[in-house]
Amino acid sequence: MLEHLKAFVSPRTQLTLDAIYKVCLEQVERGVSDFSFATVARLGENRGVPKAQSIRNASGVHYRALIESFVAEFPAKKIAHKETKANAWVDELPTARHRLLVKILISELAEARRLIKEVVPPGLEIYVDDRRASPSTFKLDNVERRALEYIISDDFMKKWEFHRGDKGDVLDQSGVRVLKPGTFEAIEKALRHL
Repeated sequence: MLEHLKAFVSPRTQLTLDAIYKVCLEQVERGVSDFSFATVARLGENRGVPKAQSIRNASGVHYRALIESFVAEFPAKKIAHKETKANAWVDELPTARHRLLVKILISELAEARRLIKEVVPPGLEIYVDDRRASPSTFKLDNVERRALEYIISDDFMKKWEFHRGDKGDVLDQSGVRVLKPGTFEAIEKALRHL
């Protein structure tokens, strides 16, 4: 292939083809089947191999033909995807659609587990304490209960000359809002439940 390509190009391009051929031959000798333009350009950077973009350009048609001949002659070895015994049950599902959906879910789960391993440092222990506090800490004691009951009592309203407004708020004698709407209802609810 090399001699055939060299017959149609300039002497300068012939030297470049020789350099690309040497790089690709080294890849074969190493047992590597990576003949991507970027890899060939990187390995032959100081040996007369053009940059990857030059190989991709229209003027690099001869370079691409040589590299693609190596790709065809020494194809990348496919890594067989091993189905684990844990997921062998998926093949027993009745329909192809169900098998596909389950395999998608299994791959998403594997990806999520991989992300968790990246985020959570190894050896880190995470404790989740979901216990509720004892009910007695949420109850009002007698003093707190009497204080809230006094605020909503008529005695408190008369002493400070307050009265209830139309919107459920509390106003002083000049009509200025002292307590916002819903305050009395909130206090009554707290007294019922605490």
